[in-house]
Amino acid sequence: MDLCDIQTIKKVMSRHGFTFSKALGQNFLVNPEVCPAMAESLNADGKTGVLEIGAGVGVLTKELARVAGKVVCVELDKRLFPVLDETLDGFDNIELVNEDIMKVDLNAFLSEHFGGCERLMVCANLPYYITSPIIMLLLESRAPLEKIVVMVQREAGQRLCAQVGSRQAGAVTVAVNYYADSEILFEVGRESFVPSPKVDSVVISLTPHGKPKYELKDERRFFTIVKAAFSQRRKTALNSISNTLGISKDAVGEVFDGLSLDRNLRAEKLTMEELINISERL
Repeated sequence: MDLCDIQTIKKVMSRHGFTFSKALGQNFLVNPEVCPAMAESLNADGKTGVLEIGAGVGVLTKELARVAGKVVCVELDKRLFPVLDETLDGFDNIELVNEDIMKVDLNAFLSEHFGGCERLMVCANLPYYITSPIIMLLLESRAPLEKIVVMVQREAGQRLCAQVGSRQAGAVTVAVNYYADSEILFEVGRESFVPSPKVDSVVISLTPHGKPKYELKDERRFFTIVKAAFSQRRKTALNSISNTLGISKDAVGEVFDGLSLDRNLRAEKLTMEELINISERL
């Protein structure tokens, strides 16, 4: 069954009375080159377990099942299960779970569903409306994930993979850099989907750090400062931190002066080390 053929997809969905849900950000991939490339980028083997978040009609799921020992797909839309039972027929290493990934205890879930797998990875076409929360869930859980390969909106991918201290950087850039190494693998045009979204996409790869890359006295304080610094992007980092956290400008200014930082710097100009030093001294 060719799951990249729109007529085939329509016939399968029609048989099961399925319609697209805009609320769930459902756009189905019809470019036959994308999913095999995503699956191959994992360099998975028979001892690899892959978590997929959202199955669509199973086009990526099938490719993952061909390269990995086991695939577990967390799918929120239960209406898709009869469709997937048909499109994934013949594969005995796929498990479908009807859950909201944002409500799952990730480490407990991985332990329960991937017993016997020596390597764990994530591969998914993420809904645009919830991209960053899902990625931060995966990273903040510190689950033993070797690699995370996901398709996201192009602008989001560029920000997630930007260099800290560059114009495209945001608070999520800092967070991703703290937990993992990131890179953009390839671009995916909007014409690759049905219904076609209004934006292009990219496939990115995140490789979580096995051990903390940076030493922090207070991780929570660090991320509080980072979020505050980027919360008002048109203002200087000093003013944004002061306004957001209710700390006097003089106090924040003294920290900048002590670190020989220009008080007029915006947050996107601050390096990882400078952000860490600000949080440690403030």
